[in-house]
Amino acid sequence: MTSDRLTILSVAYPLAPTGPDAVGGAEQILSALDQALVATGHQSLVVACAGSRICGKLIEIPATERGAAITPPSIKRVHESVRRAIDTAIRARRIDVIHLHGIDFPAYLPPFGPPVLATLHLPPAWYPAEALRPSRPRTWLNCVSRSQYEACPSSPALLPPIENGVDVETLAKLRHARRGFALMLARICPEKGQRLALEAAHQADVPLLIGGEVFPYPAHLDYFETEVRPRLDHRRRFLGPFGLARKRRLLAAARCVLIPSLAPETSSLVAMEAAAAGTPVIAFPNGALPETVEHGRTGFLVENVREMVEAIARADKIDPGICRAVARVRFSHVRMVAQYLDLYRLLKRQLSPVCPCP
Repeated sequence: MTSDRLTILSVAYPLAPTGPDAVGGAEQILSALDQALVATGHQSLVVACAGSRICGKLIEIPATERGAAITPPSIKRVHESVRRAIDTAIRARRIDVIHLHGIDFPAYLPPFGPPVLATLHLPPAWYPAEALRPSRPRTWLNCVSRSQYEACPSSPALLPPIENGVDVETLAKLRHARRGFALMLARICPEKGQRLALEAAHQADVPLLIGGEVFPYPAHLDYFETEVRPRLDHRRRFLGPFGLARKRRLLAAARCVLIPSLAPETSSLVAMEAAAAGTPVIAFPNGALPETVEHGRTGFLVENVREMVEAIARADKIDPGICRAVARVRFSHVRMVAQYLDLYRLLKRQLSPVCPCP
């Protein structure tokens, strides 16, 4: 064991399982960091719900019963279990850095102990104002894209962004006969815009496959029943959540990937994965998507359903080789992992990581 060995306690969003097959972006990034820590000889401890697949040591908290309504009392119980798990881990061993990934991180931010890094995976406006200016000493925040960083209020705790990355090389090796279907991958909720993707697919007269999970929030369930389900048919299908291998096959075979997000996307792992697989992305220019999709080169940025329909017809004009080349240069998770490891080392040495954003 060397002095350079890190012990990182990562804390997942407690209502969603973490692992290679995770649906959410935060869970996928945590999984990539967990794998990289173990592969490079560090110790990875992960607080996550039952059903998570972790390379390091899983510190398990109870999973919310599938399909059960998510209510304030149930969330309070979950947060209590996370606080206990963190406290037990801190008391049992020396932790170099605690890395929090959930939007609800202020509910279980430990009042004492090791330095904390909280990665903001969602739009800054979705967090309580006090979360973005933490009063706890040695507590830092980082963003996952430049546009998200620029949208954050100024804070001494805010670090330069570490942009997300994906397993570009594995995706770039995929070769699959192109099919005629469009693909959409996202959790089912109003801000992700599945209704708009379905409208575009109907108007373009193309098949559409939708992958994602309907979490048991009342607004999400209502959106699926009233806006998504009525627009499904034998050519426009909802596949539910599925694993990493199937996702990669679909990305490689799709005509295009649709991202009609109405929210200011902080990053889009799906857009990065699509580029790595050589598949064009057609997206609304919200949040970080203009940073990810190069209009006319790796896909198209569109303003509405009508423009999305027109872009679907032009998807075959995008060169898959250019998409893959761009992904190799810009979206590799190897770069992302190296930046997080460097930051962990700074925090372990109790050095201030604050520096101007390049």
